[in-house]
Amino acid sequence: MTASDPKTDLHFYLQSARDALLWKLEGLSEYDIRRPLTPTGTNLLGLVKHVVGVELGYLGDTFGRPSGEPLPWVEDGAEPNADMWATADESREHIVELYRRAWAHADATIDALALDTIGRVPWWPSGRDEVTLHHAVVRVIADTHRHAGHADIIRELIDGAVGMNKGNDSMGLGSDPAWWEKYRSRLEHAAQEADRDA
Repeated sequence: MTASDPKTDLHFYLQSARDALLWKLEGLSEYDIRRPLTPTGTNLLGLVKHVVGVELGYLGDTFGRPSGEPLPWVEDGAEPNADMWATADESREHIVELYRRAWAHADATIDALALDTIGRVPWWPSGRDEVTLHHAVVRVIADTHRHAGHADIIRELIDGAVGMNKGNDSMGLGSDPAWWEKYRSRLEHAAQEADRDA
């Protein structure tokens, strides 16, 4: 067994989450990538916009490496949740390209610093704001995968598309709609039966 490089492993999982999140936008209209599909307004383009700030904050500002990218939605005085949705004036192309620039900036930080480098998270309380680069990268990986999972559900609600990427639906059982409807009905029946028995 060959030993792996920790930075290579971390980057692989971070990039796979990034790619999965962007894939969820492919083939959808401007309306579909923006429309809120949960009571709290979760939407696909808003998830991408949010992770821009996550990457630039934790893997930039925290280590004294500001990107210079203006992010008015995370500034003091910004509207609550302004990072979780895109205005009509914020194009898909702008947000996606901004995310790609955030990747490059975050990757440069990971490449330039040792994993045990200490940074300070500007929005954490003083005295509890220190974090290693390793911790920050793991935090960003976890956050991005979490939001990729949200995007997976939102995309399925829009048009039924599921999976990690175009070549991997990660479902293992194929895409036969009749099988999935039968399966879903079985789960609904089990839930109703458990509720009656409770």
